[in-house]
Amino acid sequence: MPYELILLEVEPPVGVITLNRPAVLNALSPAVIAEVTAALGELERDDSVRAVVLTGGPKVFAAGADIGDMAERGPVEQLARDQTGRWAGITAFTKPLIAAVNGYALGGGCEMALMCDLVIAGDSARFGQPEINLGIIAGAGGTQRWPRTAGKYVAMEVNLGGQPVAAQRAYQLGVVNKVVPAEMTIEAAKRVARQLATKPPVALRLAKEAVNLALELPLQQGLLAERKNFYFLFATEDQKEGMHAFLEKRRAQFQGR
Repeated sequence: MPYELILLEVEPPVGVITLNRPAVLNALSPAVIAEVTAALGELERDDSVRAVVLTGGPKVFAAGADIGDMAERGPVEQLARDQTGRWAGITAFTKPLIAAVNGYALGGGCEMALMCDLVIAGDSARFGQPEINLGIIAGAGGTQRWPRTAGKYVAMEVNLGGQPVAAQRAYQLGVVNKVVPAEMTIEAAKRVARQLATKPPVALRLAKEAVNLALELPLQQGLLAERKNFYFLFATEDQKEGMHAFLEKRRAQFQGR
């Protein structure tokens, strides 16, 4: 489908989605989220794509939601629009999703980055939830994913204080996997995506599922889910290929079957 607010590139085995509203610092309107989730759906169905990079480009990731779109809305209208509920397509994506963050990732932009599986940050990156300064709170996961990632007290600081966290501190807090020079961010994320794309696709999907369940389930239920996924993978051709390749001292060729 044609996209107006994002750019979609497919360079098998990697797909790249770039937010493309530079005039408003990639503000995340419902239309932008609709295009992002549509593109992810397209990449989900494309078997040539095994990992995806989500970025805002070289200068800014996303400086938050589109405030002009929300300022005069009431609660019933917000409920009917289900503005943040429509982001579920991002977390439902089953392939590895890597955020490449330069500049500001604030409000919804920060929440979008936290929805990804890995985060590669340029040294210019700033992560934050400034919603408190607008008389509201984070509404797309900022109050929930920060404590799960960085702990209660950091989450309180970010959500109550509204001040951004610099890239290096975000790395120290475990919010970011790697900090690189800003001009290298997107290529570094693509490099990670290409490396993940060499792994067995079904095992990647089930590993991602199991790790995400660990944030939601009690330990024993999480262990049960992990065990079921582990056993299931013995039904795949990739499991046979991976183990035979190991025994034969050669590189495995995974087909996603």
